[in-house]
Amino acid sequence: METTEQLLIELKKSEDWEKEQKELWFWEKLGRLPFKFLDKLTPAFLQRKIGVMLDELGQYVQSGGRYLSSVSSLTSYYPDKNVHVLEDLALISIKDMDHAVGKLANNRKRLATVQGASTGIGGILTLAIDIPVLLGLQLKTLQDIAICYGYDPNEKKERMYIVKVLQFVSSDINGKQAILKQLSLFDATDEEAQRDIVSELQGWREVVFTYRDQVGWKKMFQMIPVAGLIFGAFINRSAVNDLAEAGLMLYRKRRIKERLSQ
Repeated sequence: METTEQLLIELKKSEDWEKEQKELWFWEKLGRLPFKFLDKLTPAFLQRKIGVMLDELGQYVQSGGRYLSSVSSLTSYYPDKNVHVLEDLALISIKDMDHAVGKLANNRKRLATVQGASTGIGGILTLAIDIPVLLGLQLKTLQDIAICYGYDPNEKKERMYIVKVLQFVSSDINGKQAILKQLSLFDATDEEAQRDIVSELQGWREVVFTYRDQVGWKKMFQMIPVAGLIFGAFINRSAVNDLAEAGLMLYRKRRIKERLSQ
Protein backbone atom coordinates (compact mmCIF):
# COMPACT_ATOMS: atom_id res chain seq x y z
CA MET A 1 0.00 0.00 0.00
CA GLU A 2 1.06 3.58 -0.58
CA THR A 3 2.24 5.87 2.18
CA THR A 4 0.29 9.03 3.01
CA GLU A 5 2.92 11.09 1.18
CA GLN A 6 2.59 8.98 -1.96
CA LEU A 7 -1.20 9.26 -1.87
CA LEU A 8 -0.99 13.04 -1.53
CA ILE A 9 1.27 13.22 -4.60
CA GLU A 10 -1.24 11.15 -6.60
CA LEU A 11 -4.11 13.28 -5.31
CA LYS A 12 -2.40 16.44 -6.55
CA LYS A 13 -2.31 15.01 -10.08
CA SER A 14 -6.09 14.72 -10.09
CA GLU A 15 -6.54 18.16 -8.56
CA ASP A 16 -4.24 19.72 -11.19
CA TRP A 17 -6.32 18.06 -13.89
CA GLU A 18 -9.50 19.53 -12.40
CA LYS A 19 -7.99 23.02 -12.57
CA GLU A 20 -7.26 22.51 -16.27
CA GLN A 21 -10.93 21.70 -16.87
CA LYS A 22 -11.88 25.25 -15.91
CA GLU A 23 -10.66 26.42 -19.30
CA LEU A 24 -13.13 25.94 -22.15
CA TRP A 25 -11.84 26.05 -25.70
CA PHE A 26 -13.44 28.53 -28.11
CA TRP A 27 -14.46 25.72 -30.45
CA GLU A 28 -16.27 23.93 -27.65
CA LYS A 29 -18.34 27.05 -26.99
CA LEU A 30 -19.05 27.43 -30.68
CA GLY A 31 -19.93 23.78 -30.96
CA ARG A 32 -22.99 24.18 -28.76
CA LEU A 33 -24.68 26.71 -31.03
CA PRO A 34 -25.77 24.64 -34.06
CA PHE A 35 -28.32 22.48 -32.29
CA LYS A 36 -30.76 25.34 -31.74
CA PHE A 37 -30.89 25.54 -35.51
CA LEU A 38 -30.58 21.82 -36.18
CA ASP A 39 -33.59 21.02 -33.98
CA LYS A 40 -35.78 22.50 -36.72
CA LEU A 41 -34.08 20.42 -39.41
CA THR A 42 -33.68 17.13 -37.58
CA PRO A 43 -35.77 14.37 -39.21
CA ALA A 44 -38.52 12.80 -37.13
CA PHE A 45 -36.74 9.43 -36.97
CA LEU A 46 -33.66 11.09 -35.48
CA GLN A 47 -35.81 12.89 -32.92
CA ARG A 48 -37.27 9.52 -31.96
CA LYS A 49 -33.74 8.18 -31.42
CA ILE A 50 -33.06 11.05 -29.04
CA GLY A 51 -36.23 10.06 -27.21
CA VAL A 52 -34.91 6.50 -26.95
CA MET A 53 -31.72 7.89 -25.41
CA LEU A 54 -33.76 9.70 -22.79
CA ASP A 55 -35.67 6.57 -21.88
CA GLU A 56 -32.57 4.38 -21.80
CA LEU A 57 -30.60 6.76 -19.62
CA GLY A 58 -33.51 6.96 -17.20
CA GLN A 59 -33.71 3.18 -17.11
CA TYR A 60 -29.96 2.98 -16.54
CA VAL A 61 -30.16 5.29 -13.51
CA GLN A 62 -33.02 3.28 -12.03
CA SER A 63 -31.95 -0.30 -12.71
CA GLY A 64 -28.85 -0.42 -14.88
CA GLY A 65 -30.86 -1.59 -17.87
CA ARG A 66 -28.98 -3.32 -20.66
CA TYR A 67 -25.82 -1.29 -20.06
CA LEU A 68 -24.99 -2.74 -16.63
CA SER A 69 -21.44 -4.07 -16.30
CA SER A 70 -20.52 -7.08 -14.18
CA VAL A 71 -17.99 -7.02 -11.36
CA SER A 72 -16.92 -10.50 -12.48
CA SER A 73 -14.89 -8.79 -15.21
CA LEU A 74 -12.29 -7.82 -12.57
CA THR A 75 -10.07 -10.76 -13.40
CA SER A 76 -9.67 -9.54 -16.99
CA TYR A 77 -8.56 -6.09 -15.80
CA TYR A 78 -6.00 -7.52 -13.34
CA PRO A 79 -4.78 -10.74 -15.01
CA ASP A 80 -1.54 -10.81 -13.01
CA LYS A 81 -3.16 -10.09 -9.65
CA ASN A 82 -5.18 -12.28 -7.35
CA VAL A 83 -8.30 -10.15 -7.79
CA HIS A 84 -11.74 -11.73 -7.95
CA VAL A 85 -14.03 -9.44 -5.92
CA LEU A 86 -14.01 -5.70 -5.22
CA GLU A 87 -12.67 -6.25 -1.72
CA ASP A 88 -9.46 -7.69 -3.21
CA LEU A 89 -8.65 -4.24 -4.63
CA ALA A 90 -7.84 -3.00 -1.14
CA LEU A 91 -4.34 -4.40 -1.71
CA ILE A 92 -3.92 -2.99 -5.22
CA SER A 93 -1.95 0.25 -5.60
CA ILE A 94 -3.34 3.36 -7.28
CA LYS A 95 -0.72 3.04 -10.01
CA ASP A 96 -1.83 -0.51 -10.77
CA MET A 97 -5.43 0.72 -10.95
CA ASP A 98 -4.37 3.54 -13.29
CA HIS A 99 -2.55 1.01 -15.47
CA ALA A 100 -5.62 -1.25 -15.69
CA VAL A 101 -7.82 1.71 -16.65
CA GLY A 102 -5.25 2.85 -19.22
CA LYS A 103 -5.43 -0.52 -20.99
CA LEU A 104 -9.22 -0.48 -20.79
CA ALA A 105 -9.38 3.03 -22.26
CA ASN A 106 -7.13 2.10 -25.18
CA ASN A 107 -9.33 -0.89 -26.02
CA ARG A 108 -12.51 1.21 -25.87
CA LYS A 109 -10.97 3.94 -28.05
CA ARG A 110 -10.16 1.37 -30.72
CA LEU A 111 -13.71 0.04 -30.50
CA ALA A 112 -15.13 3.57 -30.74
CA THR A 113 -12.99 4.25 -33.81
CA VAL A 114 -14.32 1.18 -35.63
CA GLN A 115 -17.89 1.87 -34.54
CA GLY A 116 -17.73 5.53 -35.59
CA ALA A 117 -16.32 4.62 -39.00
CA SER A 118 -18.93 1.93 -39.64
CA THR A 119 -21.87 4.17 -38.73
CA GLY A 120 -20.34 7.24 -40.39
CA ILE A 121 -20.16 5.74 -43.84
CA GLY A 122 -23.91 6.08 -44.36
CA GLY A 123 -24.21 9.75 -43.44
CA ILE A 124 -27.40 10.94 -41.74
CA LEU A 125 -29.12 7.57 -42.23
CA THR A 126 -26.69 5.74 -39.95
CA LEU A 127 -26.22 8.71 -37.61
CA ALA A 128 -29.48 7.69 -35.93
CA ILE A 129 -27.79 4.41 -35.01
CA ASP A 130 -24.49 5.97 -33.99
CA ILE A 131 -25.65 8.34 -31.24
CA PRO A 132 -27.35 5.73 -28.98
CA VAL A 133 -24.53 3.23 -29.59
CA LEU A 134 -21.91 5.83 -28.63
CA LEU A 135 -23.84 6.68 -25.46
CA GLY A 136 -23.97 2.98 -24.57
CA LEU A 137 -20.24 2.56 -25.14
CA GLN A 138 -19.49 5.56 -22.94
CA LEU A 139 -21.72 4.31 -20.12
CA LYS A 140 -20.09 0.87 -20.35
CA THR A 141 -16.62 2.42 -20.27
CA LEU A 142 -17.39 4.50 -17.17
CA GLN A 143 -18.83 1.50 -15.37
CA ASP A 144 -15.76 -0.59 -16.07
CA ILE A 145 -13.53 2.25 -14.88
CA ALA A 146 -15.59 2.35 -11.68
CA ILE A 147 -15.06 -1.39 -11.22
CA CYS A 148 -11.29 -1.03 -11.75
CA TYR A 149 -11.18 1.45 -8.86
CA GLY A 150 -13.35 -0.73 -6.64
CA TYR A 151 -16.84 0.72 -7.09
CA ASP A 152 -19.89 -1.38 -7.97
CA PRO A 153 -22.22 -0.05 -10.70
CA ASN A 154 -24.87 -2.47 -9.44
CA GLU A 155 -25.46 0.13 -6.72
CA LYS A 156 -27.79 2.94 -7.73
CA LYS A 157 -25.53 5.49 -6.04
CA GLU A 158 -22.67 4.51 -8.35
CA ARG A 159 -24.84 4.72 -11.43
CA MET A 160 -25.80 8.24 -10.39
CA TYR A 161 -22.12 9.10 -10.03
CA ILE A 162 -21.45 7.73 -13.52
CA VAL A 163 -24.21 9.85 -15.04
CA LYS A 164 -22.76 12.92 -13.31
CA VAL A 165 -19.34 12.15 -14.84
CA LEU A 166 -21.00 11.85 -18.24
CA GLN A 167 -22.68 15.19 -17.65
CA PHE A 168 -19.37 16.72 -16.55
CA VAL A 169 -17.67 15.83 -19.82
CA SER A 170 -20.53 17.34 -21.83
CA SER A 171 -20.87 20.56 -19.81
CA ASP A 172 -19.50 24.05 -20.34
CA ILE A 173 -17.11 25.73 -17.91
CA ASN A 174 -19.82 26.78 -15.45
CA GLY A 175 -21.39 23.36 -15.54
CA LYS A 176 -18.05 21.65 -14.94
CA GLN A 177 -17.38 23.75 -11.83
CA ALA A 178 -20.81 22.98 -10.40
CA ILE A 179 -20.51 19.25 -11.08
CA LEU A 180 -17.01 19.03 -9.58
CA LYS A 181 -18.43 20.54 -6.40
CA GLN A 182 -21.27 18.00 -6.38
CA LEU A 183 -18.91 15.08 -6.98
CA SER A 184 -16.69 16.22 -4.11
CA LEU A 185 -19.68 15.80 -1.79
CA PHE A 186 -20.80 12.48 -3.22
CA ASP A 187 -19.37 10.39 -0.39
CA ALA A 188 -20.20 12.94 2.30
CA THR A 189 -21.99 11.70 5.38
CA ASP A 190 -24.00 14.91 5.46
CA GLU A 191 -27.55 13.81 4.60
CA GLU A 192 -28.53 17.26 3.36
CA ALA A 193 -25.64 17.30 0.87
CA GLN A 194 -26.65 13.85 -0.35
CA ARG A 195 -30.25 14.92 -0.79
CA ASP A 196 -29.17 17.93 -2.84
CA ILE A 197 -27.20 15.72 -5.22
CA VAL A 198 -30.04 13.24 -5.60
CA SER A 199 -32.56 16.04 -6.11
CA GLU A 200 -30.38 17.67 -8.78
CA LEU A 201 -30.04 14.39 -10.64
CA GLN A 202 -33.80 14.01 -10.92
CA GLY A 203 -33.40 16.34 -13.89
CA TRP A 204 -31.26 13.70 -15.63
CA ARG A 205 -32.99 14.42 -18.94
CA GLU A 206 -30.88 17.57 -19.05
CA VAL A 207 -27.83 15.30 -19.18
CA VAL A 208 -28.92 13.91 -22.55
CA PHE A 209 -29.65 17.33 -24.03
CA THR A 210 -26.29 18.62 -22.81
CA TYR A 211 -24.65 15.51 -24.26
CA ARG A 212 -26.44 16.05 -27.56
CA ASP A 213 -25.39 19.69 -27.75
CA GLN A 214 -21.78 18.80 -26.98
CA VAL A 215 -21.49 16.50 -30.00
CA GLY A 216 -23.62 18.78 -32.18
CA TRP A 217 -21.27 20.45 -34.63
CA LYS A 218 -19.03 17.40 -34.75
CA LYS A 219 -21.86 15.13 -35.83
CA MET A 220 -22.78 17.60 -38.58
CA PHE A 221 -19.67 16.48 -40.48
CA GLN A 222 -20.62 12.86 -39.97
CA MET A 223 -23.84 13.46 -41.94
CA ILE A 224 -21.80 13.54 -45.18
CA PRO A 225 -21.98 10.06 -46.78
CA VAL A 226 -18.64 8.21 -47.12
CA ALA A 227 -16.68 11.20 -45.74
CA GLY A 228 -18.60 10.54 -42.54
CA LEU A 229 -16.47 7.43 -42.14
CA ILE A 230 -13.41 9.53 -41.32
CA PHE A 231 -15.28 12.05 -39.21
CA GLY A 232 -17.21 9.32 -37.38
CA ALA A 233 -14.06 7.42 -36.48
CA PHE A 234 -12.29 10.55 -35.20
CA ILE A 235 -15.30 11.97 -33.33
CA ASN A 236 -16.19 8.77 -31.50
CA ARG A 237 -12.58 8.03 -30.58
CA SER A 238 -12.21 11.56 -29.23
CA ALA A 239 -15.48 11.30 -27.26
CA VAL A 240 -14.45 8.06 -25.56
CA ASN A 241 -10.94 9.38 -24.93
CA ASP A 242 -12.26 12.50 -23.14
CA LEU A 243 -14.71 10.46 -21.10
CA ALA A 244 -12.10 7.85 -20.11
CA GLU A 245 -9.71 10.60 -19.00
CA ALA A 246 -12.40 12.21 -16.85
CA GLY A 247 -13.44 8.84 -15.42
CA LEU A 248 -9.86 7.96 -14.52
CA MET A 249 -9.12 11.28 -12.86
CA LEU A 250 -12.37 11.54 -10.92
CA TYR A 251 -12.46 7.94 -9.73
CA ARG A 252 -8.77 7.84 -8.78
CA LYS A 253 -9.23 11.01 -6.74
CA ARG A 254 -12.21 9.47 -4.99
CA ARG A 255 -10.27 6.30 -4.19
CA ILE A 256 -7.21 8.23 -3.00
CA LYS A 257 -9.30 10.39 -0.65
CA GLU A 258 -10.93 7.26 0.79
CA ARG A 259 -7.52 5.73 1.46
CA LEU A 260 -6.25 8.94 3.05
CA SER A 261 -9.28 9.02 5.34
CA GLN A 262 -8.44 5.47 6.42
